[in-house]
Amino acid sequence: MARSRALRPDGEDRRAPRVLLLIPLVLMTVIAVVDVLSPSDVHLGPLLVVAPAITASFAGPRTTAAVGALAVAALVAIGATRDVLTTENLEVQIAALIAISAFVVLFDYLRENSRHELARVRTVSEAAQSVLLRPLPDRVGPLLIGSSYRAAGTDAHVGGDLFAAARTADSTRLIIGDVRGKGLEALGDTALLLGAFRAAAHQQAPLPVLAAYLEGSVSWGLAELASVNGGDPDHLEIGEGFVTAVIIDIPDDRPTVTVINCGHPPPLLLHHGRAVTLDVREPAPPLGLGRLADTRYTPTAFPFQAGDLLLLYTDGISEARDPAGRFYPLPDRLEHGAESDPDQLLAWLNADLDDYVTGPLADDAAMVAITTLRRR
Repeated sequence: MARSRALRPDGEDRRAPRVLLLIPLVLMTVIAVVDVLSPSDVHLGPLLVVAPAITASFAGPRTTAAVGALAVAALVAIGATRDVLTTENLEVQIAALIAISAFVVLFDYLRENSRHELARVRTVSEAAQSVLLRPLPDRVGPLLIGSSYRAAGTDAHVGGDLFAAARTADSTRLIIGDVRGKGLEALGDTALLLGAFRAAAHQQAPLPVLAAYLEGSVSWGLAELASVNGGDPDHLEIGEGFVTAVIIDIPDDRPTVTVINCGHPPPLLLHHGRAVTLDVREPAPPLGLGRLADTRYTPTAFPFQAGDLLLLYTDGISEARDPAGRFYPLPDRLEHGAESDPDQLLAWLNADLDDYVTGPLADDAAMVAITTLRRR
């Protein structure tokens, strides 16, 4: 993800090449010389305003103000050389140049403040990401794991997609989810669900019990939010808030993966070069909507053998579109990925996705790739 440009405390951009300052200086010199050499009825002095205007495009307010002052000095020098310094026409030109230069400096100052504010927001979002959405370890138990996260918000590096992993005594549990909304406004629900998963996933409770616990945590969080906002926690509107999620359990001693799907895009299993969609028998509603009915969380087991690769993802991947509006064909593209290492595969998929979309993603996008270290 792109980093914000480095700024000095005074607002100056450290990456602005000093050689660019030659452009306004040369322009002022040329305008002044041509004006002095021109006939008396030709006045080029007003063109000096281009110098601070151009400077503001690559430098901070202090440098822009300095160039504006030089432009005013150049106009005064032109008037003195042509012996028109005290004429009303030149006085108006000087006043106009000072006013426009001041306006350009003010605009540059406000722009630099906005850039500093954006840099601070990005710093906060990166800190939130380091706490909430830590990259998964490369190895968990007998598994090799790779993870990738891309936030859609231009002001944030973390948003509504989430993933986490936890160890039990004899298995590895993972979750991937998508909170309704994206960007910084989704951080609260993201933190709530990740905290609940990390607190309970390592326990030996069956997977349906874990899913029910996460449902209760999300529903409680939504009720608390409704109370804070002055709403009735017992009468939340349908669809007001929810989290789609896939919860999986991979035992250490059996070549299987157990899946509970709560309204989320189904995982893909790459087996002998062929991508298979892991559709569960009884999908559950998204977390936070289970309160609307007596929801049962029924796990479905699938083979997960040595050499297989399991891909968990969010709809920011599967629903990404090319310029013609066609969805990214994730199963087909997964079969074309020759990399067997999870990190390398995700790097290839991200690059392929960028080539396919040819622009910024419209939604947060997360992926987790999993394979085994040894034959089980």
